Formats: sequence, C-alpha cells, structure tokens
Amino acid sequence: MKCVFLSSRSCTVLLDAEGDYYAKAPRRLFLNGEELPVENRSVFSLFGLWPDTAYTLEAYLGDEKESEITFRTEKEFCTLNVKRFGAEGDGEKDDTNPIQAAILSCPPGGRVLIPAGDYKTGPLFLKSHISLEFKPGARLALKTDRTEFPILPGMTRTTDEEGEYLLSSWEGNPLDAFASALTGIGVEDVKLIGPGVVDGCAPVGDWWVNPKIKKGAYRPRLFYLKDCKDITVQGLTFRNSPAWNLHPTFSENLSFLNVRVEAPAVSPNTDGFDPESCKHIRMFGTKFSVGDDCIAIKAGKIYMGMKYHVPCQDIEIAWCCMLDGHGGVTVGSEMAGGVHNVRVHHCYMRGNDRGLRIKTRRGRGKYAVIDDILFDHVRMEGVKAPLVVNAMYYCDPDGKTDYVQSREKQPVDDTTPTVGSIRFEHVNATGCEACVGYILGLPERPVKEILLKDCEFSFHPDGKFMVPAMANGVEACQRRGLIARFVDSISLTNVSMEGVEGEELDFQDCGQVENR
Repeated sequence: MKCVFLSSRSCTVLLDAEGDYYAKAPRRLFLNGEELPVENRSVFSLFGLWPDTAYTLEAYLGDEKESEITFRTEKEFCTLNVKRFGAEGDGEKDDTNPIQAAILSCPPGGRVLIPAGDYKTGPLFLKSHISLEFKPGARLALKTDRTEFPILPGMTRTTDEEGEYLLSSWEGNPLDAFASALTGIGVEDVKLIGPGVVDGCAPVGDWWVNPKIKKGAYRPRLFYLKDCKDITVQGLTFRNSPAWNLHPTFSENLSFLNVRVEAPAVSPNTDGFDPESCKHIRMFGTKFSVGDDCIAIKAGKIYMGMKYHVPCQDIEIAWCCMLDGHGGVTVGSEMAGGVHNVRVHHCYMRGNDRGLRIKTRRGRGKYAVIDDILFDHVRMEGVKAPLVVNAMYYCDPDGKTDYVQSREKQPVDDTTPTVGSIRFEHVNATGCEACVGYILGLPERPVKEILLKDCEFSFHPDGKFMVPAMANGVEACQRRGLIARFVDSISLTNVSMEGVEGEELDFQDCGQVENR
C-alpha cells in the first residue's frame, strides 16, 4: 500500500500494485481505527479529511492485516464557499459569475468549495495555487447555448509580426474553439478534488448535431489546459462532453487519479483523455466509457510538429479501466511532434473495437517519431482486435489518397513519420473476434520493432468480421492470428493463440522474425 497523492482534504492510495483496475482481492480498510467500506479497486481515494491532520490507514485481507501507512494532510489557508458569493445550485440560476468570483478571489493555499447542488454555468477559468473541491452531490451543468461561450482564438500574431500566441487546439491544429467547462491557461499548482460531477449536457444541446461542422468555433471540451504545470484532478466524474473530455496541451506534471469519464457509445469524438505535447503525466485508477478512443496520446499535426516539435512523453497509465470506445489506449494519429516513453500497465479493457492502438500516416513529418512504447500486464475481454499498429491511417481530407495509402515505396522526406519500438508484454485477451493483431508499416520506412512476450489470446466462437486497421485495402477478418506488413523486426516469446483459423502468423515484407 502506497500513498500517491495528498491534498488538504483528500488522499489517493495504491492498494494493490499487482491488480488491474480491480484489486486481486477486496480489502477491509480502517482509517484511524474506523472501518471504511470494503474496497475492490487497486487505486482508491479518501475524501472529507481535515487539513494538517495525521492519519493511519490499515488494510486487511480477510482478518489478517496486510499493510499500514501513515500520512499527514496538507495545510489549508482558508475555504471560500461559492454559495457565499451568490451561487444557488438550483439548476435554474446562472451560477457562472459567483463561482468565477470565488475562484479569482481565492488566495494561494486556499480552497474553493462547491457544496451539493446543480450549478448551471458557462466555462470557468482556473487560477494558480488553489484547490477547487466538489462535494458529493455537486454537479456543474454546462450551458448549451454556444452564443454564451467565449471563444479561445487558435492563433494570434505577436505585435512584432514574427511570432504567434497559441490558445486553442482542435484536432492537432491551432484553431478557434469554444472555452471548456474548466479551462486553465498558464496556471500551476491547481488541485481539482471530487467526488462531484462536471456535466457537458451535450445531449440537451446541439453539440452532437452535425458535429464536424464549425459553428462559430469548434466544440468545447470539459477540461482544457494550455501551458500549465503541476495540476491534479482527483475523483471527479466528467460526463456528456460536447467533444473530447480531458485535453491538456503543452503542459507538464499532470496527475489524473480515480477519475470517471462517461459518454454514450454513439457520441461523436468524445475521447476520454487526449494529452497533446505534454510530459510527465500520471493516469491512475480511472474508468472510461466513451464514444471514441478512451485515451489518445497526441502531439499535433504537421504545422505544430514542424514548428514546435514538442513530443508527448514520459506518460504512465496504470490500474485503469477502458470500456467500449473505438480504442482502449491509442497513440496518434495527430502526433507530428512525436510520442516517446509511454508505459501502459495493469489495465483492464472490455468491449473496445481495438485495444492497444498506434495510428500515424504519411504527412505527419520527420519529428513524428513514435518510440519506446510499452504495453504490459493488460487484461482484455471482448476486444475485437487487441493489437493494431497502423502507419496508413486514413484520417484527414486526403486520408484515402494514393499519397497516404500507396503500398509502393514513396520518397523519404520531411513528411515521413517513424514508428520505432512497440512492445506488448503480459497481454491476456479473451473473446477476440477479428484478429490477434494487425501491423501495417510504410514500405519506405517499416515499423522498426514489434515485440510480443508472455501473451495469451483466445477467440469468441461467434465473433464477427471486422476491419482491424483503418487503411485502404485492409479486409475484414475473423479469428485471424497476427498479421504484419512492412516491419523490420518481429519477436514473439511465449505467445499463445487459441481458436485461430488458418496460420497464426501472416507476415509479408517483413525482416527478421523470431518465434520462441
């Protein structure tokens, strides 16, 4: 048992490092001698603690004490209750100004408290060195009239006409977008504490009607950061976002702990978590159920990659749960600045179209290097295609042209991306349908290394046909093994595939192959 985060009023604990989202066995917990509800998750949070107070947490397996930790909560300068600023929380009155006033008035080390209630608000802007706490039953309900939303300009030229100031990002480009429910611009040392709800109310408005059409600006997210650092989100639920849910850009030292992200399976582009050109990120104990990729790690399209070449790097995603969604954990496809050093481990996925997924394409650029990606100890149930690496992903208006999709070698130039080392270890997938995996590199720049070690795959007997990789010429398949095209090196160690029809390994235009 290990404490991974402390605030003045809360604590997050790693209870079972060997579990996935769910602990291997439930624990009985005692806080300062008082028994808590039985906990079956590997990572959990305590709320309602007192500032600057010592606590002892004990964990029992049955009647036997397993472990114990002691900790002291942080100090707190003061608490500002939004109701004292005029917020009603009745679901009718517009509470934007009272809550924003409380945030702006909060001193360093202070807490803004949102009690139980329904708070109808527009976008709120965060401030450095404060905590914003949502008590149980507190819900921010985002307004649905886009004419009442401020717009964040994507790009503003500096007065010397040589530079630029970027505020907003939309699918990898600096484009105008509506401000998000919670927005941070250049802030640091901010804690957002649950267990309340941030509700985008998208089904009530028209955000999901013709969603690809820009109407004044692009759709808002629920949580957006630009140039921020030392931000923690703990225990909040994000629901019904107009677009992506959690979207930090050019930010660092971010923690997301015991968060829930929810959207209908048919909702458009409601990605759960899309860090873009960020570094030093922890995503622990979070549960996703969305209409697109649960997690998509990004680094901009070619303009951003060639001008700034800021990668997304040093990311740990662990003890999380990914339900439904097009992909469990995805890298790309907007990754022109590169993605490096990603560790996804001890996660559980169920019902996704694709589990562990790499997406790129010609045109992402020379800084678009995906390398040092490890997926380890991932358990899947009913994931149709567990492993997909696709360097011909047919996104963007030109995505299905010969330039992107040609299987003939193209010139290697400043637009050519690179896929380096991708490792899959201790992946256990049951109920697969399409194939174990589909690996598609570029003929002019093959995927450098694919490694599978200690992995088990088995198929649903009634699994349906599905196209595993979104690229021209990829046929729908059913109960296929590992398919690979244009890969320099493939290594398989202790890999089993149960229920495959035909050859387990279908490799073409690949280099060195080891199967032990």
